Amino acid sequence: MKQMSLFELQRRFPSEAAAIAWFENLIWSRTGRSCGHCGSVDTYRIQSRRPLPYRCRDCKRYFSVKTGTIMASSPLPVQKWVYAVYLDVTHPKGISSMQLHRDIGVCQKTAWFMLQRIRKVFAVRTGRRYAGPVEVDETYIGGKERNKHWRKRLGSNWPQGKTVVVGAKDRNTNRVSARVIPFRSKKELFGFINDHTDSNTMIYTDGASSYRGRKNHESVAHTRGEYVRGDVHTNGIESFWAILKRAYMGTWHYVSPKHLHRYLAEMTARHNMRGLDTMSQLERVAERMVGLRLTYEELIA
Repeated sequence: MKQMSLFELQRRFPSEAAAIAWFENLIWSRTGRSCGHCGSVDTYRIQSRRPLPYRCRDCKRYFSVKTGTIMASSPLPVQKWVYAVYLDVTHPKGISSMQLHRDIGVCQKTAWFMLQRIRKVFAVRTGRRYAGPVEVDETYIGGKERNKHWRKRLGSNWPQGKTVVVGAKDRNTNRVSARVIPFRSKKELFGFINDHTDSNTMIYTDGASSYRGRKNHESVAHTRGEYVRGDVHTNGIESFWAILKRAYMGTWHYVSPKHLHRYLAEMTARHNMRGLDTMSQLERVAERMVGLRLTYEELIA
């Protein structure tokens, strides 16, 4: 597994032309150059490259390699997008918009929008089910009670002030999936489990009553101090929660419930890609950019 340093990245993408050529070769390698508006391959190059470098003979519209991808309508060069993706996938706990805006020379608002679009790419699911055994657990994301003003503390009702997240880790592949759920209930938890496993997959959980009633299920009783019983434990998914919360506290500092699902997708995707070399990670993200769109109006609505 070869990791790429910033110096190697600069040699690989020394200019905007090099970044565009890499992206074009990657997404058009199978079908050839195609229109980002209608998908037609009957296109031609505009010598002046104005208003855009290519035009479609079918829909008569101009396009570039960014058209029809998550980068559509972005005035930023492709080279900056490559650097943003690199910085995001190579930082184990992500990168903040404040840090990104300093690193690539854009304003903080632009950096935040770029990262949210990249997170939407991370959210693309493969639809693969886990063979198991699978560890399932839930956690709560939000500020600590002791950091709140005493008038705003919820006491024993502290879960009401946080966002519930459920996750699963497949021990066979070490892949992780997670989802924001409105509340912790058997319906929500079983729905998540059924989306990621088959009925005969062995599930390991803690002793929460919401998991009871499922076949091929074993649990450990954390309330009695039992955390491991042979193969029965949830240590793997709890380790992922620890990394997620370190990113929350140390990198992002605050994430609104409205956007949490994208941050969660980023963390799970980075975890699942960690066995790949850096170029393979960049290629995987770039390939999944095609066909996605996230406008700023949609983001802040």
